[in-house]
Amino acid sequence: MRIGELARRTGVSTRLLRYYEEQGLLAPGRSANTYRAYDEDDVARVERVAGLVRAGVPTRLIKVLLDLEETQASGRAAPCARSVAETLAAELAGLDERIACLTRSRRTLSDYLARTEHAALVADAARTGREGESATV
Repeated sequence: MRIGELARRTGVSTRLLRYYEEQGLLAPGRSANTYRAYDEDDVARVERVAGLVRAGVPTRLIKVLLDLEETQASGRAAPCARSVAETLAAELAGLDERIACLTRSRRTLSDYLARTEHAALVADAARTGREGESATV
């Protein structure tokens, strides 16, 4: 598929898809006429990247995460220099802080809505979030 179709299927603009490619987050094949060529794996990868971006993960860390996932999936040994481990540990701490902040915000919104006449929206939002959770992040 071409970039326009990938954009339609993922809801990510073509400009952002090109940015993902520049950042090494996406590596499309090229057709004989040099157009970018995407497949179903690229759809899943873009959805994963977009979910991580929405969650506040910086693209530099997304690249590291995707590379680590590929390394783990291949079963290869993963050497890690101390400086890299320290950087990853700092990123992990930052993710934990963002998760804690988002959890507090979610609790506040949920508690507030639960005390209104729109309490059913909380259950609907939670159910929708769980259904889409494994697909996006």
